[in-house]
Amino acid sequence: MSSTTTRVQSTGKPSPRRRLSRDERHRQLLDVAWQLIRDEGTEALTLGRVAELAGVTKPVVYDHFATRAGLLIALYREFDARQTALMDAALQASEPTLAARATVIASSYVDCVLVQGREMPGVTAALASSPELEQTKRDWEAGFMAKCQALLAPFASAGTIAPAGLRAMLGAAEALSYAAANGEITAAQAQDELLATIVAMVARNR
Repeated sequence: MSSTTTRVQSTGKPSPRRRLSRDERHRQLLDVAWQLIRDEGTEALTLGRVAELAGVTKPVVYDHFATRAGLLIALYREFDARQTALMDAALQASEPTLAARATVIASSYVDCVLVQGREMPGVTAALASSPELEQTKRDWEAGFMAKCQALLAPFASAGTIAPAGLRAMLGAAEALSYAAANGEITAAQAQDELLATIVAMVARNR
């Protein structure tokens, strides 16, 4: 995969290749990494392989990510940022009701996993390979559950949602989303089941 495009001038000679900025190169390398996982699986993800597919030298990739763990963390954080933006946009357009907020949580979670396709389960599984990577996943989970707590607690008579319930909701969200990504169920089925799980969780805290 070439990082630049060679244009042919009217003389028939190729024009000079444009050097990518650091941000553009970073974006390219992430795109190549996602594609590599999609095509060959997470086990095939190495900095050397990314360099080969991106058409750059290994030091270029190491300069951006340093280690394979660093690349995995960057991929997971990108997923986190995409999901947060998707949820925030949907919340701004929704009504302040339990049904509306539960629908936003369910749909945004499932939709974000589906956008990333089958790559995300592999990345998530790889995060369990070291304490550093596992901590990244735990930090994201804590932030997601805290956000859901703030959104849903006003509808629980207890004024809060039990941590066990939030953890169960997260487990359901992950399992249903990945099942939809693998084609075992439809996106609509995943969202409907997750919505029912969220509403039931809030009801148990009344």
